Amino acid sequence: WYHDNLTRHAAEALLLSNGRDGSYLLRKSHEREDLYSLSVRGKDSVKHFHVEHTGTSFKFGFNEFSSLKELVMHFANQPLIGSETGTLIVLKHPYPRQVEEPSIYESVRVHTAMQTGRTESDLVPNAPSLGTKEGYLVKQGKIVKNWKTRWFTLHRNELKYFKDQTATEPIRALDLTECSAVQFDYSQERVNCFCLVFPLRTYYLCAKTGIEADEWIKILRWKLSQIRKQLEESSTTLSS
Repeated sequence: WYHDNLTRHAAEALLLSNGRDGSYLLRKSHEREDLYSLSVRGKDSVKHFHVEHTGTSFKFGFNEFSSLKELVMHFANQPLIGSETGTLIVLKHPYPRQVEEPSIYESVRVHTAMQTGRTESDLVPNAPSLGTKEGYLVKQGKIVKNWKTRWFTLHRNELKYFKDQTATEPIRALDLTECSAVQFDYSQERVNCFCLVFPLRTYYLCAKTGIEADEWIKILRWKLSQIRKQLEESSTTLSS
C-alpha cells in the first residue's frame, strides 16, 4: 500500500473510484523530503495526513511509532478525526500498489464534488487508469423496441445513462450488484452489440465499433468480478 510517486490528485482519484470507507495508502509528500502523506477515504471524500520520518521513527500528530506497521495497527483500532465535523475514519483496507484493473479506457472521469477548490479538469490529466468509463451507446427501448443513442457513465458500481452528454440527471441508474452477466449479443440485427442481464430485464446496447464494445464488456466484467470478490469477503467475515 506504499505508492512511491503518486500525486495527491491521483491518490484521490484511486481511492474515490476503486476504494471504500477506510481504504488508505501512503505516498511521498512533495512538500519536504522527510514527509509522507497518508491518504484515507471516508464517506465520499479523501483526507490527507502528514507522517514525518525522523530517521528512527514515524511521527503522526502527537503520536510517534517505531514503524509504519505499528502506526497502521494503532489507527486500525483508534479512529482518526477525519474532518472539522468530526467524521471518524479507521484504517481498514490497505490500497495495494498492484491492482488488477483493465488497461484500456476511452477516458477517465473523476467526480470530486466533495473536494472543494478542485475541478474535474484538474484531476483528469494526472489520474491513472481507473475503473471508470463513459461514452455514447445505442440502447434498445424496453417496450417499443426502437434504438436511441444515450450517454453512459460507469462509476463505482453504477452504470447510468443520460439523454445526452449535457444532461445533468440520468434517465436511469443501473446497480451492477444486481447484474448477473455481461456478454456479446448476436440476436439483434445490429452489429457490435452486447447485453447486461438483470433479474427483471436484459439491456441491449450497441457500440460504434467492435473494439469499443469489447472495452465496455471487459470493464463491466471486471466490475462484476470485483463485486463478487467483495461479497465473498463479506460472507467469509460474517461466518468467521
